[in-house]
Amino acid sequence: MERKDCEAVFSRVADAARALGVKDVEAIVTGGEDSLTRFANNAIHQNVSARETTLSVRPVIAGRTARATTNRLDAEGIRNAVEEAVAITRLTAPDPDLQPLAQPAAYRPAERWFESTARVTPRELALAVKDAIAVVEGAGQVAAGIYSTGESFLAVMNSSGVSAWHRESMARFSITATAGGSSGWAKASACDHRDLSPVALAQRAARKAAASAEPREIEPGRYTAILEPAAVLDLVGQMFLDFSATALRDGRSFLNDRLGLKVFGENVDIRDDVHHPLQSGAPFDGEGVPRRELTLVEGGVVREIAYSRQAAALAGVAPTGHGFSLPNEMGEAPVNLVMSGGDSTVERMVESTARGILVTRLWYIREVDPYQKVFTGMTRDGTFLVEDGRVVCGLRNFRFNQSLVEMLSNVAAMSAPVRASGEEAGDMVVPAMKVQGFRFSEVTRF
Repeated sequence: MERKDCEAVFSRVADAARALGVKDVEAIVTGGEDSLTRFANNAIHQNVSARETTLSVRPVIAGRTARATTNRLDAEGIRNAVEEAVAITRLTAPDPDLQPLAQPAAYRPAERWFESTARVTPRELALAVKDAIAVVEGAGQVAAGIYSTGESFLAVMNSSGVSAWHRESMARFSITATAGGSSGWAKASACDHRDLSPVALAQRAARKAAASAEPREIEPGRYTAILEPAAVLDLVGQMFLDFSATALRDGRSFLNDRLGLKVFGENVDIRDDVHHPLQSGAPFDGEGVPRRELTLVEGGVVREIAYSRQAAALAGVAPTGHGFSLPNEMGEAPVNLVMSGGDSTVERMVESTARGILVTRLWYIREVDPYQKVFTGMTRDGTFLVEDGRVVCGLRNFRFNQSLVEMLSNVAAMSAPVRASGEEAGDMVVPAMKVQGFRFSEVTRF
């Protein structure tokens, strides 16, 4: 759908609401088309394409609000969704903190739609996957993974005049190479699929699988850890729901009593920047409020947090444009994370390490201590022993128990930041890190 199509849908929503005596109504229209090619055992085994459009309607009636959603966008479907949303809203208890509908505000568009990505054909995907498989197969290994491309749109519109619109394209490639008991993994995403190189990612995965053959087992304990960007992403990404005014007010953030204090090392700087060239996503939040750049951490000091409109009104400050669509229990959070890096590289980190562990990625991450942000999880698909400045062998995987507060206070070196993709947190712009005293608590069975 184009912007004008979404505006036509909202016009019908507003008409249906007025017919029920409701003048304040918001509509969110989302949708897109995605194609995915899945492969395993060195062969493509699935190719699918899906197109979806969704309308979500939220009236505001005397301090009450609720939402109804449909994927039927004909006149009857829209009318039914409005009637359902109004009926639910009238049965909902009033919220004394509920804000009136957002007023229109100018936002800077984020150009993230590439026709070349939106129009990738199944043949193009298949040929790229074929070349990637050939790399892994040529190394005597077995490849599995996905290559997906697509486009999406988002419109947030309300009867107060908000009309926010965004569309973008996205491509993702992930590959795991296995050989016997060893494995290697690589993944990347980009709004422009021409920025991805499936062959280069396959080569990386194959090298890791070969290097981790016949893994050794060493004692758990505290080691210098060299975390590649995907590992940094999946672990550090666990803490950003806490950078929320609602989370602080509810007493569920590790930043309670820590705002304005030095929590991490002086070399840690983190911001939320929707317009960073390596980021993705809409430049406005779930109510159509423009996203503002936030300095979350500067020199290890927690500087700013996110405010939705409701949280901002309660605090007497301006909203930052990070609210989730209403109603919700979470409030808001930064979602376009950018972490500053350094001038090192993974290779230099290895060369400067007398004894340590190189980690490709982490998985199955769960929180243990909410206030110290202690997490447990496991390494996977490329864990290596570093001795005397070189990678000497693969290792059996570890379980870890690690505080993020401690970890980000012990960062010895960082690479330049890159757009990273993992499996446990959303894509972020992060560096690789060399961390002192990372706690590997147990050797796993694989």
